[in-house]
Amino acid sequence: MNIEDKIKLIVAALEDIKGRDITVLDTSKLTSLFERMVIASGDSNRQTRALADNVREKVKEAGEYVGNTEGEDSGDWVLLDLGDVVVHVMLPAVRAHYNLEELWGAGAAARARKAAP
Repeated sequence: MNIEDKIKLIVAALEDIKGRDITVLDTSKLTSLFERMVIASGDSNRQTRALADNVREKVKEAGEYVGNTEGEDSGDWVLLDLGDVVVHVMLPAVRAHYNLEELWGAGAAARARKAAP
């Protein structure tokens, strides 16, 4: 499965369980560890765990790699390692506090400035 199809599968799995504010970041130029980062919000600890579980199941059903999952105990922030994609499912307050979109976006902007003549 190519990366774009995998992202579509992940986003659909998040939308199935009413994930909110789904964001996909291209991290391929920032790190060699993974190509994309998907960030989504859930309204409760139970929902964040359900969102992560649905993503894990859909990706596994598609025959794709599913690595470790972190944070399911508390459900505030659940991280899924899917090899070339990392998925973060967070409560809105946790997401606002860590602001991964700005952190990774700032890295992309800094690299673009360095590359500019």
